Amino acid sequence: MPEMPPSDVDERRSWTQRAYGRAGDLIRFDTVEQAHLVAHLVRWVFLGAVAGALAGLSSAVFLESLSWATDFRLAHGWLLYLLPVAGLAIGAGYHYLGGTAGGGNSLIIDEIHDPTGWVPRRMAPMVFLGTVATHLFGGSAGREGTAIQMSGSLTDLASRLLRLNRADRRLMLIAAISGGFGAVFGVPIAGCVFGLEVQAVGRVRYDALVPALTASLVGDLVVRGLGVTHTRQPQLAEVHLSLGLVGKVAVAGLAFGLTSIAFSELTHGIKRLFAATIRWAPARPVIGGIGIMVLAALVGTRDYLGLSIPLITIATAGGAGIIAGAFAWKLLFTALTLGTGFQGGEVTPLFVIGATLGVTMGRLLDVPIPLM
Repeated sequence: MPEMPPSDVDERRSWTQRAYGRAGDLIRFDTVEQAHLVAHLVRWVFLGAVAGALAGLSSAVFLESLSWATDFRLAHGWLLYLLPVAGLAIGAGYHYLGGTAGGGNSLIIDEIHDPTGWVPRRMAPMVFLGTVATHLFGGSAGREGTAIQMSGSLTDLASRLLRLNRADRRLMLIAAISGGFGAVFGVPIAGCVFGLEVQAVGRVRYDALVPALTASLVGDLVVRGLGVTHTRQPQLAEVHLSLGLVGKVAVAGLAFGLTSIAFSELTHGIKRLFAATIRWAPARPVIGGIGIMVLAALVGTRDYLGLSIPLITIATAGGAGIIAGAFAWKLLFTALTLGTGFQGGEVTPLFVIGATLGVTMGRLLDVPIPLM
């Protein structure tokens, strides 16, 4: 029999089937795949929280210890004269007992790129004691490097106990960096971004986003939950944007950038010079300690020792009493401290350098000093 032509009903049924078939191809929901994604997310939220808790606990103890060391040093000015002795103890400790722990932040970043070994467990206590001693006796240093190293060392120990593989260890170390930075400064979003980008300049590992953000948030919550407070800054007045102001800020930005380069180059230059001329490593911080004492006597103030947080507070309040070259003095104190082998970070001193330079630039460019 000859084939009958399709009716209108048949055509509509055929079109409907094809349409639903295309919709099915467009929207698919694989419950097994979604379950795996949820499990993956929950796992990394948990692991990030572990890294954050370790970062928060260690940062809280560290911040309280730094506060005590600073107050004790200010109450006992004679401690500055023991800075060379403290330098000898720190230098000898790292030289004879530190091993690979002396690699500091660079070691953690190297382990992220190529995890060939575990971050030494001794790194956390050594950098903690070394940094507290540096601040107690008057060295000019920061705190983020110490927080990151403590967090990295403790987190890698947790990774070892949890038997994580190489790929997971990398993500945990990124989370540790984020947690340490976010917890010690009280800036969880900045901590997350810092951890994601610092391990490779110009590249961000988005697979570490969840653990990094979780670690930074948890670390900050732990520090605040333990009652540790951060330095509060005054609220800036309203700023009226104009083309002239943008131009002045651009000029100031150039000055800030050049000063940052000078700080980095001088610190590394001092390290290279001392490594080439002083073979016995423990002697380097001894000479550095003597240099800090001489600088303090030369400048006639001890404002540039330790963290120098009061200089930031004064600068953002208008800069009354801050001299034009304050930023250069803080830069020199910090470069000499870190370049000769004392322990501590770079970020807080850079904040101080930037704030005091902002006072100078504000005066030169006739721009509100708190904004600069």
